[in-house]
Parts: sequence; structure tokens; C-alpha cells
Amino acid sequence: MKRTHLVMICIALCVAMSIPVFGQAPKPAPGAPGPNVQASQFPVVSCQRGGLQHAVRLYLEAQAKGDISILPLANGLGYQENMKPADIKTGFLTKPLVIDKHMSLYDDASCQTFTEVISTDKANPYVIGVRMRVNHEKIAEVEVITTTTGQWLFNADNYLKFSTDENWGPIPADRRNSRAELVRGANAYLDAFLEAKIDLVPWGYPCVRVEGGATTATGTDADTCEAGVPTGVNIANRRFVVDEVIGSVVVWCTFGAGGPGGMVGAPDTHLFRMENGRLRYVHTLTHLNMSDFAGPTGTSADKPAPKAKQ
Repeated sequence: MKRTHLVMICIALCVAMSIPVFGQAPKPAPGAPGPNVQASQFPVVSCQRGGLQHAVRLYLEAQAKGDISILPLANGLGYQENMKPADIKTGFLTKPLVIDKHMSLYDDASCQTFTEVISTDKANPYVIGVRMRVNHEKIAEVEVITTTTGQWLFNADNYLKFSTDENWGPIPADRRNSRAELVRGANAYLDAFLEAKIDLVPWGYPCVRVEGGATTATGTDADTCEAGVPTGVNIANRRFVVDEVIGSVVVWCTFGAGGPGGMVGAPDTHLFRMENGRLRYVHTLTHLNMSDFAGPTGTSADKPAPKAKQ
């Protein structure tokens, strides 16, 4: 046999042996997605906006059922209720909640979320704020501030009614305020409670505040969030969750820390929406019994309450 014929036969054999290898796709491992399924179709908890949204979806499902087993909780989870350490296994998240409305902020810069939850259940009405922090596909922190019957201006039905009329939707990308602008606006508002520097606050008109079960809204373009802002109240220990997409920032803080009248600081959240650099909506949750309130001068007559609208 000539050498050239031998070479041709070897080449033909090599090609024939390679056909099964390159002509047949390898079988996927058991449980793995098929060849036409993208990994992104399987949501995971992460610091990206979609991953933070998935974390909130899991939380809402867990809260509705009172079942925390579906949450991907990190080892060494940090859990607090009303700014005190608590055991998540027996805490508020194990309480089934009828959720009438919820709204969330997603902060991919700090891997945090904030969710406002309203439940008008007659037996157990609540308006709560929930902050979570994500770390490496796990929920590493959960904090809850609760408000219910007997606490600061509480009325879940009114809170639902007033907040349902508001627009907290996405703001066009070319009109969004920066993270720094949102934080600066929130700080200016909270700073005004101590030194009455209301001229430094980026007031918008109309601006509506919903607080407990009360609102400053009258339904006109002259509505203002300046109504009922007291003086001499130190809002301290501030932490921020910022969502530039919806022009919003929530501040976790203590209301009245170190103030006159024996105030030691009530667990509090102040949630802001800004449009075109100006305040549009303010929501406040304060874990404070009405019977325990002492105003800036130490008397309950000085409550900085907005007007309740029926």
C-alpha cells in the first residue's frame, strides 16, 4: 500500500471517530437547566435590582404565610424588631399577615431593600416597615418597625386610602435625582425638626405627608408638608435606603432622641419621594404609644400632628 493511501485512510478514520463527539450535545447534569433555558430565568437573591426584588418577593410570601423557612437566611443573621435584637424564629415574620398593599425601594449600591406593608385586618391591623440587606445570595439582615392600634396617629384604613392615591412609579432616567441629592433632601427635612431651619428644605408643591392615619392633604396645589413640623426634636441615628429609579429614600432613625420632655428616641422611619429635586410625598411610621408621647415642651398638648382627613 502506498504511503499516500495509508495517510488518507488514517484521516478518514479520525474524522469518523470524531462525529459522535462533535455531532451530539452532552447530556445536562441532573437538575440542571436544559440547553434553551438561560440562567437568568432562575431568580436568585443578589445585590442587583432583580435579585433585590426577588428577596422582597420571598419576604412578602413568608410574611403572608408566617413561614420564614422559604427565606435564604445567612448564618449569623442580624434581626431586630423596633430597634431591639429579637429571635426571627419567634418574631414578627412568623405572624401571618393579610397584606392589602406594599411598596418597596431597591438600593443596589448598598444591597438593601425597604418595604412598606399595610394590613387593614380588623383583628390585627398593622403598617410596618421592613429593611433587608443582602450578602452573597443570602439575606444577612432583617429589621422591622411595627405600628398598630394605640400608637402614633395609627389608622391602617386611612393609611391605605391616602397612600393609594399617590404615584410612586419610576421617574424617567433623565429627570432622576442623584443618590446624594435624595439623601441631602431627607437630611434637610429631618434637620428642620431640631433647629427649625425650614428654609433649607427642598419643599415641593403640592407635597403630601401621611403619618399614622393622618394626612396633610387638602386636595389642592397648595398642599404642603411644612404643616406641623415641630422644633427642638432631635432625629438621630440615621441610616438610609435609596432608590433613584423611583426618586425615593427612607431614613431609619430614632425620633426625639435626647429631646426635652423625657423623650429617649422612638423607632421611626421617614420615607420620601422627590420629583424634580423637590419633596412630593412623605410617609412616617413611629413605634410610639400615644399615651407615652411627650411633646417638645414635655406636654401631650404639643403633638406635631397633621390633620386627619375623613
